[in-house]
Amino acid sequence: MNIVITGASKGIGFAIAEIFAANGHDLYLTSKTPLSLETAVASLRKQFPTVKLEAMSADLSIQKEVTAFANWCLEKTQPHILINNAGYFVPGKLQDEADGQLQNQLNTNLFSAYHLTRALLPSMLTSKMGHIFNICSIASLQAYENGGAYSISKFALLGFSKNLRLELKDKGIKVTAVCPGAVYTNSWSGSGVDPKRIMESSDIAKMIYTTSQLSPQAVVEDIVMRPQLGDL
Repeated sequence: MNIVITGASKGIGFAIAEIFAANGHDLYLTSKTPLSLETAVASLRKQFPTVKLEAMSADLSIQKEVTAFANWCLEKTQPHILINNAGYFVPGKLQDEADGQLQNQLNTNLFSAYHLTRALLPSMLTSKMGHIFNICSIASLQAYENGGAYSISKFALLGFSKNLRLELKDKGIKVTAVCPGAVYTNSWSGSGVDPKRIMESSDIAKMIYTTSQLSPQAVVEDIVMRPQLGDL
């Protein structure tokens, strides 16, 4: 199967790429930072030399770059699984966060998924098969302390997932919203939090891969994962 993954150079996105590559799937990856993407691709090719792997750097907060990446994907392959993982967290309170913070968070955390999904969807609809994973957050489910614009953007991404699921359920295309709690990625390094206190990126990747392998008549609509000891 052909797997498109955004935000694929680090953390959860890279772990997802690893598990699909380990199982012999072809990968089409993107990330905002060219150097990080090159490093990730080199690592994956070293681990999985027989897997077809292609990558294009793009800033998916910019619609024209989303369109360019989508066209690149469609020229190279028929997408089967789309994993909308691009996103980032900026802490803040609504009353005093910087002007433009909501727009910036929406552009990356919501509109990247919205525009890329809409661009790739016609191809999936033609083949009457596909699976779309949107990497949301526990901040999509409840007010998040110091979450501000980030939490708003993740609530919106979950709403996008719910509407997409409703529209596509009779079209052969599955939609899964993934809502993880704290996952140990680079953003946690230097925080003082014990890595054993929170989840690993591979935990999320394993759940996504397993969900992608169900029969055509079964779909996991929502995945909610938290550290065993609860949220921080």
